[in-house]
Amino acid sequence: MPGPIDFLPHLWHAGPVLTNVVCLAVDGLAPFELGVVCESFGLDRTADGVPLLDFAVCTPRPGQMRTSIPGFSVAVEDGLERMESADLVVVPAVPRGTTTEPAVLEALRAAYQRGARLLSVCSGAFALGEAGLLDGRECTTHWMYTGELSARFPEARVVPEVLYVDAGQVVTSAGTAAGIDACLHLWRQEYGAGIAGLIARRMVVPPQREGGQAQFISRAVPECTGETLGPLLGWVLENLAADHSVEQLARRAVMSPRTFARRFRDETGTTPHAWVTAHRVRAAEELLERTDLSVDRIAAEVGFVNAATLRLHFTRARGVSPQQYRRTFTLAPEPQRAAG
Repeated sequence: MPGPIDFLPHLWHAGPVLTNVVCLAVDGLAPFELGVVCESFGLDRTADGVPLLDFAVCTPRPGQMRTSIPGFSVAVEDGLERMESADLVVVPAVPRGTTTEPAVLEALRAAYQRGARLLSVCSGAFALGEAGLLDGRECTTHWMYTGELSARFPEARVVPEVLYVDAGQVVTSAGTAAGIDACLHLWRQEYGAGIAGLIARRMVVPPQREGGQAQFISRAVPECTGETLGPLLGWVLENLAADHSVEQLARRAVMSPRTFARRFRDETGTTPHAWVTAHRVRAAEELLERTDLSVDRIAAEVGFVNAATLRLHFTRARGVSPQQYRRTFTLAPEPQRAAG
């Protein structure tokens, strides 16, 4: 799937912090998507400083279960009652062209009604649609199935060509690896970018691809190569504090400002200002977590004119002020104060 432009996700803390995750397995499940969920939420990474979640896989009828790969089955021990205590219920890819059994749909509705979040990976969105949980919501699935999802569930607002859509209580992701992006997104929301980065490093994937919260773009964003703006964008990320006006960037790219702005939108799907601002906010996020620098100092480090400008863009992107974000997700030790 193409990576959309990164506008950072809004925080979700309407309920308790994520501690209990259940993955729903149905007959004919796709083993890769099941593995994505288990790898993202089920491994013990406490030695790396990652919180340990209460994780389980459940199914309507515990026991041996066929997968979509002939000759390969999995054993699942827990029944649907395990969903009753979950903070997050994940639905990996389900066989298309089949009807989800009523007990599963009822369990999904019950989880939603009591306030649990739901995440689908790939065609798992079809099960959420059957449960009526996509009606009136932006959502997505694998790009091959977005038309089918729209046709089967006309009340759903399907957004194609995005990695995932965060619609608050319901998160839907595209195919295969986009499920990893969505899982890391939830880790980042609940425990901060530092923890999400640790998990991503262990999984050997980017902590955040070009995509963030509910990304709504109408076209794919091609990767920048050595023949396009790739080198320039890499330099910008290493020098965020510099002046990155269209005029300055165009001069460095040896283009007229008009040509540069058009080329930039063609290759990134957004404007230079929006792209630079999003990456400055992300850099500020990391400094807020890992250092005790003042907001004024952080603003200067990442290239905002002053602290007020940082606060404006950070609050618009994250839904909280820099100070609130720091109190929630700080990874830096408390500053030492002199005795007396």
